[in-house]
Amino acid sequence: MERERPYIVGLTGSIGMGKSTVGQMFVDEGVPLFDADAAVHLLQGPGGALVDAIEAMFPGSTTSDGVDRQKLGTAVLGDPAALQRLEKLIHPAVAEMRQAFLEKHRDQPLILFDIPLLFETGGAESVDHIIVVSAGADNQRARVLARPGMSEERFEQIKALQMPDVEKRHKADSVIDTSLPLLETRQQVQKLVQKLKASLA
Repeated sequence: MERERPYIVGLTGSIGMGKSTVGQMFVDEGVPLFDADAAVHLLQGPGGALVDAIEAMFPGSTTSDGVDRQKLGTAVLGDPAALQRLEKLIHPAVAEMRQAFLEKHRDQPLILFDIPLLFETGGAESVDHIIVVSAGADNQRARVLARPGMSEERFEQIKALQMPDVEKRHKADSVIDTSLPLLETRQQVQKLVQKLKASLA
């Protein structure tokens, strides 16, 4: 029987785990990727659909180039109510873009949704298979603190909003280990793509 839609794989992982790198590896294997973070950047970038609404909600958080992510982050980190208001604005807009992506790639056997807060936002119910990208805590810390404008305090605030890595690994259908050399990570991705496609044949 022909599938009504593609098999949807959810890709997730905590900050600094290498999720974007792994997502690109899936693209290299011919799997269409919807990147939720990239969608948010579009919505918040110059002329983005949510810029005016975010400025109204958090005055001074935008410029002519769109949302100033650092200023917005300062406004919501550590303020659960403010973060919730922002999420209520962003999540429906991203969901709409994700649905459009699904329609566009309806003839594909397999598609990938890169959703950083897949478990935290209840998105796990909307995918068929969950991949968690993971690395050791030391790897994670070093990667994140190497980012421009990142501090220990900000890292800890972001981490506090995310489900612990050990819990994510437990809930995953597959885990991609990115503490290994890139070639070995790529081999994990290639094997998993082959396995998933074979299961759909």
